[in-house]
Amino acid sequence: MSEPKMTMLKPAPDKCQECAKDHRPDMPHDPNSLYYQMQFQMKHSRWPTWTDAMAHCSQEMKDIWIKALAEKGIDITKDAR
Repeated sequence: MSEPKMTMLKPAPDKCQECAKDHRPDMPHDPNSLYYQMQFQMKHSRWPTWTDAMAHCSQEMKDIWIKALAEKGIDITKDAR
């Protein structure tokens, strides 16, 4: 019996090629995007965190997002590694 396989289509050309969402390049990826989760899992053998999603962002952008997430009760300092 063969192993099950899954194929994911690439994101539309006008969407982020990492997370398949519509966001500016300086913004974090969407860590809840199934596309981002699956691609990240295949590359790193673990699920992405908010820290991963904003790794490419400037420190100023990270600080803005960390504060906004904290206001919603999301503490990314607890991101599992």
